[in-house]
Amino acid sequence: MKPLLLVAPLLASAAIAALSFGPVTAAPVNYKLPEEIAAFKPGPNLEVVQNNCTACHSADYINTQPRGPKFKKDFWQAEVTKMIKVYGAPIDDADVPKIVDYLTATY
Repeated sequence: MKPLLLVAPLLASAAIAALSFGPVTAAPVNYKLPEEIAAFKPGPNLEVVQNNCTACHSADYINTQPRGPKFKKDFWQAEVTKMIKVYGAPIDDADVPKIVDYLTATY
């Protein structure tokens, strides 16, 4: 008799035994989110930013972005474009320049 034919009944028995342990259920995970510590700064087009950006993240995320002279309009344009193309942010084309202008002026 071939060795595989001898092992096959053992493998089948092991598979049946593994299935007989019963269903596994998962309990829901509950956790409390921390309080938001950042708020959007006042500025032009603030409402457009709040309506678009807070659907996915808080103002904390924007506060963590790099600052300085080289992190202005081109940087924010690239960030907004990334949110749309990579993360699928549902931002209307007409809102993109308003968001970029707000972020450039206030951060």
